[in-house]
Amino acid sequence: MADVSEFIVVLITAPSPQVAEELADVVMAHRLAACVNIMPAMRSIFRWNGAIQREQETLLLLKSRAALFNDIVALIAPRHPYDVPEIIALPVQAGLDAYLRWIDRETS
Repeated sequence: MADVSEFIVVLITAPSPQVAEELADVVMAHRLAACVNIMPAMRSIFRWNGAIQREQETLLLLKSRAALFNDIVALIAPRHPYDVPEIIALPVQAGLDAYLRWIDRETS
């Protein structure tokens, strides 16, 4: 049985589906995630430079391992068009053992 504490879901927002696809491609090419879901047409409302902003964004969901998070940040941050990109990891609390083993096999 896989140890669920080894696995994470990483959230990254991007300004467009095209940028999201480029970021997903680089993550997959480096085997830093087993899967990337791209969810386009997300509406984000956030505070930036003292004002409330409203933007269309695209969300990437990466299925990966906690040990790879720093590598993901190092790869994505310099390629991302935002000054301060959202790159956060959420721990996996539970998961289908076969799926978690697949994530483990597909990431390096």
